[in-house]
Amino acid sequence: MKLRDALGTCPAYYRPYLDTLEPEMELLPLMERQLVNFPRFLQSIPQDKWEYAYAPGKWSVAEALVHVLDTERVFQYRALCFGRKDTTPLPGFDQDAYVSQSRANQRTLSDVLEEYQLVRGSGLALFRTFSEEDLQWQGTASGVPMPLGTLGFIMCAHQRHHRNILRERYLER
Repeated sequence: MKLRDALGTCPAYYRPYLDTLEPEMELLPLMERQLVNFPRFLQSIPQDKWEYAYAPGKWSVAEALVHVLDTERVFQYRALCFGRKDTTPLPGFDQDAYVSQSRANQRTLSDVLEEYQLVRGSGLALFRTFSEEDLQWQGTASGVPMPLGTLGFIMCAHQRHHRNILRERYLER
């Protein structure tokens, strides 16, 4: 599935995330590239920036990265439900409440790196099981219907969005 095929079915809230990706990107190769490239990005983060937040009330680098992991897990659960044709509307989640309970600043970069590789690897394995027909099937999450394939692209775009924010607001200072 190409991103351009998912753009028309994307809830408006997620469009800025998807706009960080190229329309011709294919879902599985994108997930595979991110599994290689995002750990390289994580390894480039200086240890002294780990607990840094660019403004009061903003997440630290560690919190932003653990948020990416939490969101990936939530989206993978949604993908599993959509892929199994579960018609149960799935709830949203309060990202700030998750971050506040994450103990991210007590974690090490190597722990987060290992967890990312396991979480994304699991998601990639799940998405490899879906057919093109499965990727078109719509489920409902956070009160919004969307196809499974769109959900996969949102997961990838969310990661890229936070990588961009970390580069711009945290690491280039």
